[in-house]
Amino acid sequence: MTTAYIALGSNLDKPRAQLDWALRALASLKNSQLYQYSSYYRSAALLSKDNPTPQPDYLNAVAVLKTQLVPLDLLDALQALENQRGRRRDVKAWSARPLDLDILLYGDLQLDSPRLKIPHPQMYQRDFVLYPLCECEPKLILPNGQRLADLCATPAKQLSQLS
Repeated sequence: MTTAYIALGSNLDKPRAQLDWALRALASLKNSQLYQYSSYYRSAALLSKDNPTPQPDYLNAVAVLKTQLVPLDLLDALQALENQRGRRRDVKAWSARPLDLDILLYGDLQLDSPRLKIPHPQMYQRDFVLYPLCECEPKLILPNGQRLADLCATPAKQLSQLS
């Protein structure tokens, strides 16, 4: 089995309930086992010049899966879960969403395909990914050679851990 790290996020339709549902769904994913997950973290929504409208805060977490699914099959499974919760793909990037599931890391694989990039290209710049990931795997060495614990050595800005 390969260890995959999955980022979870939600800022619509009762985000805590969305993340709770997503963790139960990940625990029942075929050929996979939910190994561990982080606490929930609250963060301000990212805005872009294409989508500057203020949004509700996000709840984020990271789940650790042991899986036999190949990366694109895992992506398909995660997108099916997002769709079940009302995720729309016809809206602008960085829009509010009921559920967002992203593959951060998949073993030591590095992949750059039109549908999937591993490691997740923005993970190094996102405290709402790094800190929950560090909670799960503080000794992790990232594909760029950095120690995850070093990236999380100072308190995160605009991020609060929930119980």
